[in-house]
Amino acid sequence: MTAAPSVRIGVLVPLTRPGWVEAGRHLLAGLELAAHEVNQAGGIAGRPLELLVRDTAADPGRAAAAVDELAALGVAALAGEYHSVVARAAAARADALGLPFLCSSAVLDALTEEPTEWVARLAPAQSRGWRVYADFLLGAGHRRIAVAAQPSVYWAAGTGILRDHLAPRGGTLIELDAAALTPADLVEELAAQHATALLLLVGLPEPAVPIVRAVRRDPRLAELLIGAPAGQPEFAEWASLLGGDGAAVPFLRYLPEHLGPLGTRVGTALRERLGEAPSFVAFEGYDTVAVLAALLRTHGADRARTAEGWSEVAVDGTRGPIRFSRVPGIGVRQWAWAPVQVADRDPARPDRFRVLHTG
Repeated sequence: MTAAPSVRIGVLVPLTRPGWVEAGRHLLAGLELAAHEVNQAGGIAGRPLELLVRDTAADPGRAAAAVDELAALGVAALAGEYHSVVARAAAARADALGLPFLCSSAVLDALTEEPTEWVARLAPAQSRGWRVYADFLLGAGHRRIAVAAQPSVYWAAGTGILRDHLAPRGGTLIELDAAALTPADLVEELAAQHATALLLLVGLPEPAVPIVRAVRRDPRLAELLIGAPAGQPEFAEWASLLGGDGAAVPFLRYLPEHLGPLGTRVGTALRERLGEAPSFVAFEGYDTVAVLAALLRTHGADRARTAEGWSEVAVDGTRGPIRFSRVPGIGVRQWAWAPVQVADRDPARPDRFRVLHTG
């Protein structure tokens, strides 16, 4: 008896440097756990679900080439990716090829240049999350806020969102070039500018780690808040590299304050799979496959019908009910919205997170 052919989903994840490998590992763990559970429950109309995984290494060109390869291999849909600039390249190719793409984690508002029916996204748009972060800063009394940023479309977009949100509310954004200034130079600028908060819009470990260490060791900046809105402190690498210096650094993550029964069960399974506490990125991976499986069960492996189903699908995800809609200014079908938290690592117990603000 011939086994039923698999239904294939192409998966894009950063698994090697310069990609954020730890985020990629968590994303893949969630994707694979959900696929395993789909197959245990009978697959897609009796056909096994198969993930074809490709490492993007944070390279947009490599991601675009992987989309071409996966499309030629007959995948029914595309899933994943963490880095926004890489996801944008993948989305452009998926749109051009007529391949449904559910983006798991990338948040850049302009994921596509023009509106498309082929692409949907689970993660909240950067403008939403970063405005929540700006509100947290204002609520904590910060009005002179510095950003140390490296050149990047993603970091530039984040800087613009913060500036536009803070200015009419009495906040001042001080922009510092992390590519041109040494950590010692940054410390001097922060002291001279009388900043009360510094946001790290930079890569990990370099230059984030030396900047944090330089700031923590300067007594003039003892009261300065260090923040990392992009979420670096969520991951174990941050804690292992910085220890106590990495605590009390607020970051964004996309989790509810309390997980429901499904989220709790999945969180336990993810912890076993990862050997550590799962990040929000792992939950994004799980929810991605849960949504695609629901679409494939309804529409089969037909790409056009799957893409048409974005607006109809309704799935109970690990972090709440998932539905997709059109959001002004966003060119893809969007889950509006995943829950947003500002959290940090507790200085008394850096392995434990504190929720500081929700939005």
